[in-house]
Amino acid sequence: MPRFTDPVLDAMATRRSLAKVGPGAPTDDELRDLLAAVTPVADHKALRPWRLLTLRGDDRARLGEALDAAAGTHREPGEVNPKPFRADLLIAVVASPREHPGAPVWEQHATAAGAGHLLELALWRAGWGVMWRTGLQVNAPEVRALHGLADHELLMGWLYVGSIDADLRARIEESPRPVLDPTPFLGGLPA
Repeated sequence: MPRFTDPVLDAMATRRSLAKVGPGAPTDDELRDLLAAVTPVADHKALRPWRLLTLRGDDRARLGEALDAAAGTHREPGEVNPKPFRADLLIAVVASPREHPGAPVWEQHATAAGAGHLLELALWRAGWGVMWRTGLQVNAPEVRALHGLADHELLMGWLYVGSIDADLRARIEESPRPVLDPTPFLGGLPA
């Protein structure tokens, strides 16, 4: 039963981060369609200080190698880091701030995070499971080099995207998960 009559608010209220997603993922064309819901993100001075990179197939093995190199992990020949294989599609969220006297870097990072979260919501509403993952090596030199980041850019993590098992989706939809009390999150200026 929906908590809100508006489907967008209901999708926002029922969104879950899914640590385990199934096979399959949206195509690049499907992602481009969803990005129409992301591009209006709050963006002071309209700098568009973010970009997204898709990692599929062998790119995930390359990410595993970069993560292992950053962590100093040595694997047996033929053994791969399983973490990037938790989903068929990983979407790297990159903050790419631009020089502007009216928009500080922290504000541009907030815009990039907002774009990542809006994409999470759009994917969820489109029926995909998503988990935003980071980690200690997210901005290690080896990982940054793999993603082709410029010195001023910040890798904010990856959206792991995949299908949602029908039984899990039914449990989520029937879940009595309570809505958080908004009182602690809303206040006024101190006296």
